[in-house]
This record gives sequence, C-alpha cells and structure tokens, in this order.
Amino acid sequence: MPSKAVPEPILLDDAVAAALIPPRPTRGHKGTFGKLLVIAGSVDYAGAALLVCTAAGRAGAGLVTLASVESLQPLFAAKVVEATTLSLPEDDVEEVDPEEALARILDHDHDALVVGPGLKPSLSMTELIRGLLAGDEDGEPSPAVLDAEALRSLATVEGWASEVSARCVLTPHVGEFLRLRAADGHDPEEMGDLVFDDGRRAAAAREAAREWGQVVVLKGARTVIAEPGGRTAVSPFENPALASGGTGDVLAGTIGALLAQGLGTFEAAQLGVYLHGMAGEAVRARLGDAGLLASDLPPELPLARKRLAALASAAGAVR
Repeated sequence: MPSKAVPEPILLDDAVAAALIPPRPTRGHKGTFGKLLVIAGSVDYAGAALLVCTAAGRAGAGLVTLASVESLQPLFAAKVVEATTLSLPEDDVEEVDPEEALARILDHDHDALVVGPGLKPSLSMTELIRGLLAGDEDGEPSPAVLDAEALRSLATVEGWASEVSARCVLTPHVGEFLRLRAADGHDPEEMGDLVFDDGRRAAAAREAAREWGQVVVLKGARTVIAEPGGRTAVSPFENPALASGGTGDVLAGTIGALLAQGLGTFEAAQLGVYLHGMAGEAVRARLGDAGLLASDLPPELPLARKRLAALASAAGAVR
C-alpha cells in the first residue's frame, strides 16, 4: 500500500496569519476574551513569569492570573499590575504541594494554561504538571502551552505522552526537543542538524507531533509548527536579535492568550509564532540585530495584531 503523501508546509505570511485572528466583538467584555492561568516563575526566574503575563495581556487575553507557590505570591503580587495572582500550597519553601496545588488550580476558573517558564525543578513540580495534564473524571483538562521546566519535567517521565489528556502546544528549543526525543528512545545523534537543516527540522517536528499527539513548535530561525495529523507550518522569520533570554517566555504567553481566546492548538501556535516574529522584526528595525530585550516585544504585539486585523478586514473577513 503506498505511503500517505506528506502535506506541503504552510508558509506563514501576513495573509495566512490575518485569517487566524480571533474575533473581537465590540460588545465583548474581559470574560469574552479568555481567562489564562499562568503557572510559572521562581526566585531565580521571576522575570519569566512576568514576561508571560505581560505578553498574554498584550496578545489580547481578557484576564490573566499568575499562580505561584505561597512563599513567592507576595513578590509576584507586587510586580504584576494587570494580572491577578493565585497562591499554591507548599510542602516546604518553594516546594509545591502537588495534591493541594492541583485542587486549587482545578477550582480556579480558566480557559487555558501556560505551564513551565521559570519554574523551579523538583519532583513535586513534576507530579503537579503530570496531574494537570492528565485530567480527571470531570472532563477534559484545559488546553495548555508547555515550555521550559514543563518540558524538562516531562522528559524525566517514561511514556509521558500516553498520560496527557490535555490538548497541548509544546514549545521546545532544539536542546529541549532532543531531550524529549531521547526520553522516547530516539538517538539524538541520528536526528541530524536541527539548527540549519530546515528539511530535517520539519520532518523531526512532524514525527514528534504524530507520536506525541500534540502540536509541536520547534523554535529557532524559521520556527516549525507541526500537528499530529501531519500538517506543518513554517515561519519566515530569521532574526538574531531574538537570541536573548526571555523571548521564549513572550512566545509562550502569546500562544496561551490565543488559546484562551478560543483558537485551536495548531491555529494558536501559528498565529502566536507569527505575531512574535512580527514583534521581533519591528524591534530589529529600530535597534538592529543585537540589543533586543524580551521586554521590548510585548508592546509590539498589539501593533502587529492591528496590522493583521486591518488586512483581514480589507479582505472581507468578518470581525
């Protein structure tokens, strides 16, 4: 029987991205535009949590809540302005109580999650992440963006993909991607060049998405987005200015905001990657290819969205 043909990649551009912009009804309110719960941050990586929340607000989420362990909640509450905070019970200082924390999270009203940026590695955090993604008898868990420590935690769990009920967008850089594939029994040495070889990058992301049953965003120049059914999309952006700490946290918050606004995982990942790339290009145009700070990106996100929305409106899309 002949093998099924691999669909041609979607080459992301303004027109493709504009068609994905979620509606923004004029009589909407903050609840209309999604509630995002962010589980992120630690003493050493407080900035990661703040970047996610700021990016999510700039990407259009109506309500953003930052969940952190109880001992850090006052620190974050003093830093975030528009976001609210949710304290998670601890077993020890900065050590989450997974059972109690899971109950508190599930009791909180939210439409989507971002999990992982800046979290402190621990067995208890791994247990909490597994519980969040597994779901329960009450229904399917919320869709989630998994980044940074969430990915590293999953890579320590044999057969993790079979435990996940949530619809997820995984956002690994190449190192995190190889760690996850090694946990699946794949030899990273046999995967080839996943930095410069775009063909191998697309094939690797597509295979992982199929095996994991999740959307995969393989970050880097010309970021690849792959979904379990075999479709892939490729970003046009190659921007060395984005090679600075925290820019991935901005991407996670952007995709999470779009999930909260009701986009599917593949659609949210495509639009989030494109908006993030547009924001990076706007900063690069002002500053050049070095010196960009992650905090430069969030103010550019609504301007990028505005440009795409205008294109969609001109093309006759309903807003």
